Amino acid sequence: METTHDFDVIIIGAGAAGLSAAQMLGRSLRSVLVLDTSNPRNRFAGHMHGVLGGDGLSPRDFLARGRAEATAYGVQFGAAGASTVAETATGVAVATTDGSTFTARRLIAATGVRDDLPPIPGLAEGWGRDVLHCPYCHGWEVRGQRIGVLATSPMGLHQAHLLRQWSNDVVFLSADAGPIEDTVASTLASRDVVIEDRRVLEVTRNDAGALTGVRLEDGEHVGLDAIFTAGELHPQDGYLDGLALDRDELPVGSFIHADFTGKTNNARIFAAGNITNPMANVPISMAAGTMAGSMVNMDLVTEDFDLAAAGANAA
Repeated sequence: METTHDFDVIIIGAGAAGLSAAQMLGRSLRSVLVLDTSNPRNRFAGHMHGVLGGDGLSPRDFLARGRAEATAYGVQFGAAGASTVAETATGVAVATTDGSTFTARRLIAATGVRDDLPPIPGLAEGWGRDVLHCPYCHGWEVRGQRIGVLATSPMGLHQAHLLRQWSNDVVFLSADAGPIEDTVASTLASRDVVIEDRRVLEVTRNDAGALTGVRLEDGEHVGLDAIFTAGELHPQDGYLDGLALDRDELPVGSFIHADFTGKTNNARIFAAGNITNPMANVPISMAAGTMAGSMVNMDLVTEDFDLAAAGANAA
């Protein structure tokens, strides 16, 4: 029995990657449904930076503009998330969190990651404002200020080196970075980066909520204007469980494997953005979504010709 599809493509996630894919597919005259819970990863930030043509734009305004552009090309949006994805004879079926089910010929996963910060009082309150993760996104705004780099793993050492470019007043809060080799310590000291190996117990703030520094395990206070740290990254891909997708085991976690076109090892499933590349910023995610959308359209074009040729030969 032939499966009747509600859509050519379902896109799960409407961040930079998902909306870019939707725009490409809408312009290709494809019927597209985007499922989105309106909970983007960068919702905590007031402005985006390093986005050519969009520098200083708020994430909310950026996504609203993207949705409007995709809608103009006939893309439809649903407010639910995806709970499960199952294969059908010729496509996929997506069950949503509100109890609906939609079918499509192809699916693009673009639901990104979730950041879990260390459970230090006062830290999460400043996420995206004075508690930051990317120097290229936020370093200019805190240039020359007192910057703390709070390690959550040995990878924090990379941030400690990097942030020295934006300030000559950097403290590496290294308790969770593991032992620091003497040669590494000497290298940091050569550019006046201070290593503080006492554990941070609290992030301190004034009555207005602005960051004032950190309190260490022995009670000493270190004054700071900004903290850079890396939370634990959790790809939001549970709805794809059961599809046996290949994964890449990276230092920051396990992520769906996709090639540069967005293809996974399942011919009907594509993926783009942070769900496959945890280091991708907004422009990189946009490019990945554009590529995935274009490749899905080409994949469907090929299938359309194959089906038409098979029907003609049968006739």
